[in-house]
Formats: sequence, C-alpha cells, structure tokens
Amino acid sequence: MSLIRLRTFVEVYRQRSISGAARSLNLTQPAVSQHIAGLEMAIGRPLFERQVRGVSPTRAADELAADIGDKLDAAEAALSSARARSVEMTGALQIIGHGDFLAEVVCAHVMPLLESGIRVRLQTGGADLINQMVIEGHCDLGISAFPTSDKRLHCERIRSERLLAVAAPSVIGRITASDSLEEALIREPLLAYNHEIPLIDSWAAKNKLNLGQIMPAFIGQDLRTLRSLLCRNFGWSVLPEYLCQEQIERGELQELPGATVADSLSYYLLWTPSALRQARVAHARQTLLWQLKV
Repeated sequence: MSLIRLRTFVEVYRQRSISGAARSLNLTQPAVSQHIAGLEMAIGRPLFERQVRGVSPTRAADELAADIGDKLDAAEAALSSARARSVEMTGALQIIGHGDFLAEVVCAHVMPLLESGIRVRLQTGGADLINQMVIEGHCDLGISAFPTSDKRLHCERIRSERLLAVAAPSVIGRITASDSLEEALIREPLLAYNHEIPLIDSWAAKNKLNLGQIMPAFIGQDLRTLRSLLCRNFGWSVLPEYLCQEQIERGELQELPGATVADSLSYYLLWTPSALRQARVAHARQTLLWQLKV
C-alpha cells in the first residue's frame, strides 16, 4: 500500500473531489482515480461513492482517514523539515492575515525567514478571505483571529491577547464622572471592528454590563484605525493588548476603570496539509510557531 496512494486518498477525502485533489497533488484526474481504485482493491472495500458533484466517503473511508490522516501529515511535515535543513531556502512565501496583527506582531518575527533566503509576501484580509486564499493555494499560510472548522485546513493557536477597554484620558474622565458606567459608555462614540461588535459584546458580558443595541460610530477592520481615533480623543473601544500597551504606557490611552474583567482574543496559524510538502512552507510554518507562540 504505497504512500502516494494514501496521500491521494487523504486529499480526496478532505476535498470530497477527485478534480480538487488532482490540482492539489499536481496529478491528472485519471491518475487520482487509479490511486483510489488501487487502494480500494488492496483493502477490499469501496472508499467513495461518486456523486454528480464530487464524491462522498463511505464508512470505510471515514475509518481509514481517522487512522492515517494526522499521522501522514505529521510524517510529511517531518520529512519537509528535514529537507529544509539540508537545502537552500529560496522562493517566495505568501502569508495572509489581519493587517494590524501582521504589522504589529508578525513583522517583528520574520527575520529568521528572511535571513534563510525566503522572500516573504504579506497580504491582508478578513477571516473568510484568509481561509479561502489558503484553501485555494493562493497563499501558503494564514493567520486568523478565528479558528477554522474546515477539514481542508489545519490550525494551531499561536497567541492569546488580553482585550482591554480603552479611551483617551479626557474621554475616560467623562466616563468616570458619570453616575452610571453603562449610560456613560452608551453616550460616548463606540469604535468597532464590524457591525456585530463581538469583541465589545464579549467584554461587556464578562463585566456584566448591559449596553443594549449600541451602534458603532466608526468601523475599521484594521484595528490600528480605531487606535488612531482613540488617541485623538474620540470614543472608546476594546482592543487587544498588543495594540494599546505602548499608548497606555505613554499616557495617550487609559484602560477603563471600574470594568476590570479582561477578555482574551486568540490568533491561529492556518495551512493545508498539502502545502507542507514544500520544504520552504514547512520550514516557515515551524519557524512562525516557534517565534509567535506565547
């Protein structure tokens, strides 16, 4: 039972598609079909049922994937890491993630990649675009504030940041002068990542604050835009600590007193198992895990 047949099986299983697996493995569709047929003959059971669009795994396929999927990924990652230590690292590495996290955190940790000869290319995007670009192979690695449940992707948490409610000292002064913290927060402009305000809602719930259907005065999906307005004495927001710690130390921002239960936000490194067959990507993934994980 050859390794290539097993890898082909795992790729078809994850993508639910012969053609998709062929593209990922750089094989023809007939070659993929032959690998699956040979594997089915070897184990004596059908693995997939052909559908109008794609394939559907049988119970035998589910059992085989559970037995070998992660083990095969680990073996291939180990081989790629070994190759990376013995070959020259050349070529470009495409990383997609949230713009503020790439600029404020990731850029401080890419020197080992650059020094090894890898050319790093950063691209920004939200969670959906990050997943899509990595799955489709347009980017080698993704960094997202949201874990993925897509079976075509693997993810590992690399960082957890405290979330702090912050504003400029003059705004904090107005809020603390009010008899009601909730009413004061509702009166002040809210700056948020999007309309759904999940960070603010989560922080408010942990601090047992009822802010009602508060609407953001400003929305910016690069959190540095929120920080810029906050430092100009406008509004309040909830930011990850890496974005506001220096400003707090300089006195440009203050943490909101009276609401002291800190929430947290995690960031995840995303990749497809097939991408790790490239020594450059396997080396970069491991390097970023070492550099960023706290």
